[in-house]
Amino acid sequence: MSRKAPSEDTDDTRLEVSPPKDHAAGVPAVAVTLGKAYEQMGVRRTALTLLRVNQKNGFDCPGCAWPEGDHRHVAEFCENGAKAVAEEATTRRVTREFFAAHPVSELAVRSDHWLGQQGRLTEPMLLDAGSDHYEPVSWETAIGLLADELKGLDSPGEAVFYTSGRTSNEAAFAYQLFVRALGTNNLPDCSNMCHESSGSALTETLGVGKGSVLLEDLAKADLIFVVGQNPGTNHPRMLSALESAKRGGTRIVAVNPLPEAGLMRFKNPQKVSGVIGRGTALADRYLQIRLNGDLALFQALNRALLETGAIDQEFIDRHTAGFAEFEKHVHALDRDDVLEATGLTEEEIDATVSDVLGAERIIVCWAMGLTQHRNSVPTIREVVNFLLLRGNVGRPGAGVCPVRGHSNVQGDRTMGIYEKPPAAFLDALEAEFGFAPPREHGLDTVDTIRAMRAGEIKVFLGMGGNFVRATPDSAVTEAAMRSCRLTAHVSTKLNRSHTVTGERALILPTLGRTERDPQESGPQFVSVEDSMGMVHASRGRLPAPAPDLLSEVSIVCRLALATLGDDLGWAAMERDYDVIRDHVSRVVPGFADYNVRIRESGGFTLPHAPRDRREFPTATGKANLTVNPLKVLRVPDGRLLLQTVRSHDQYNTTIYGLDDRYRGIKAGRRVVFVNPDDLAALDLADGSMVDLVGEWPGEADRRAPGFRVVSYPTARGCAAAYFPETNVLVPLDSTAEISNTPTSKSIVIRLEPATDADLP
Repeated sequence: MSRKAPSEDTDDTRLEVSPPKDHAAGVPAVAVTLGKAYEQMGVRRTALTLLRVNQKNGFDCPGCAWPEGDHRHVAEFCENGAKAVAEEATTRRVTREFFAAHPVSELAVRSDHWLGQQGRLTEPMLLDAGSDHYEPVSWETAIGLLADELKGLDSPGEAVFYTSGRTSNEAAFAYQLFVRALGTNNLPDCSNMCHESSGSALTETLGVGKGSVLLEDLAKADLIFVVGQNPGTNHPRMLSALESAKRGGTRIVAVNPLPEAGLMRFKNPQKVSGVIGRGTALADRYLQIRLNGDLALFQALNRALLETGAIDQEFIDRHTAGFAEFEKHVHALDRDDVLEATGLTEEEIDATVSDVLGAERIIVCWAMGLTQHRNSVPTIREVVNFLLLRGNVGRPGAGVCPVRGHSNVQGDRTMGIYEKPPAAFLDALEAEFGFAPPREHGLDTVDTIRAMRAGEIKVFLGMGGNFVRATPDSAVTEAAMRSCRLTAHVSTKLNRSHTVTGERALILPTLGRTERDPQESGPQFVSVEDSMGMVHASRGRLPAPAPDLLSEVSIVCRLALATLGDDLGWAAMERDYDVIRDHVSRVVPGFADYNVRIRESGGFTLPHAPRDRREFPTATGKANLTVNPLKVLRVPDGRLLLQTVRSHDQYNTTIYGLDDRYRGIKAGRRVVFVNPDDLAALDLADGSMVDLVGEWPGEADRRAPGFRVVSYPTARGCAAAYFPETNVLVPLDSTAEISNTPTSKSIVIRLEPATDADLP
């Protein structure tokens, strides 16, 4: 039975604001979790589904990439993970009758929330040239149309193949194999917009673009930094790990412009103390840093370590390169620049130095608060400098911990979803399959939009995700998509990208992770890699929401067969995913005996040379200490520095609801959080309506209209608002050095009174 979706869009006229919370989870989280699940799935389906999330014989949660421990609870899920599962396992359906009743021109003005709440897509749909309605087509027709377009290109480089981080290892490997057999490395992915800066910095400094800690390391650490991350909303199960570490004596330093509830106090709903008690205070020190001040903070800590002599000279001499240049640079650091850049007091910085000096084993965790600035790569390199100075890489309880959002974004990259593949990977691919893969670098996400804007791309294929809403410079991106001859999306649910199309458009509906995947050889399972390099199986058990849905693997293999023929064995790969995993075992390092090890309880851990052996596969053969010039980001008078953030009812561009419970927002999203002292200085009242006007050197002003001001205890001079509503403020060409990631966390804005015409 299909549960009814909302028939009308909601707006922000019902918006309510209350004081922000000082804790996360507890009984309200349980109530919201069950309410959202029942609303989408009903009681029986909720019980059957949620009890299988993240279990060793269950399916991997699509909500985030936080790892699971060996000892798991019966309810091994968090509030937002349950929302993600409910969104996928919903009984709501989007049928051909829905598309007949709703022209694309109408869908295009609907909200992201409304579109997502309509339910699961059920059959392939085609929007033909000149039409305003999607119409159903057979799988043979849909795949044949896409294959014909690809075969008709003048060059394979006229097509791009985007990937969301929810794609399984098996589908990702088959997808990149097809794209490279076609003849291009145009494989942009969601990592280009989030943790690309992490990968760039870690590859340069440590030789491996992944984190160096395992879950058990958190409990062994003396000190954990959580920087630019909101685990209470984005990685809620991380709070349990932090709670365990804290109770074992670990100190926690939170570094964030916004006071995030989960980092202040955690009421674990699986413990009595979390239900009827006060829970666990997590952050021993909370540094409300100014946006973009993290590089200055870690340089100040590094200078203090050098001045006090509290460094591991033996480790530095044996395992690092570049110390002399690094030392000279840091000693020249200007204290006033540090205070201006961070917005912190000398006392706060000195107290943090004391925390560091009192700790032997240190972990630094971070997320997009560090990765989406112009200087993100230098900032993360400075974090690595901080850890290397005391030998805090390659031993238990210490290391780098970039916490990724998409549930398999790290696995997709491991499987070859990368526009700049290493030569060794291409060599292995050639040896395994007998064709010469292209060596020229392809397009990342930002360069894909630039190429579409220039008319160089004819076909866009998205494997999951919501490309139009995930990317910056909304108007430019939408115009670029409309310049294509054909846009196609492999999707589970309706989203904005289905309404911004090329001359023709395809929707290719697919199975979700919660669902059974029967193939000719029998039931199949897939695998994923979490944030800490653990690979494990995922087995869906629900029936498909429609009888003819195909898995991602099936869609890729059938498209490859229709486009290229079966020389590489596409039919065999679709019949049995073990065939794909056998290929992976011979191509991707660390996956030997893949089919045996993935069937072991809990999966297996990928090798990591810096962590496992203190070996650093860099250009120097050692871990590289780097010089990272500090440039203080100075904002003109009357302006603020804006960061874009998620609400608590949100997973990337998927809007579960219109509440942000921990920040005190109910029934609305067009809000901007501003420090009360800044409001007074700007002569603005709490609750007033404003336009956010982005200012960029050499660029015309950008405007996001109709936001309600919310007085909020964020860092002075800083503001925050939700994406994707504020993506319009980020120019396409404003990207991070080296990584080319959009700079969504350091936007200079002014606030102007909204006019009636501005109000949405």
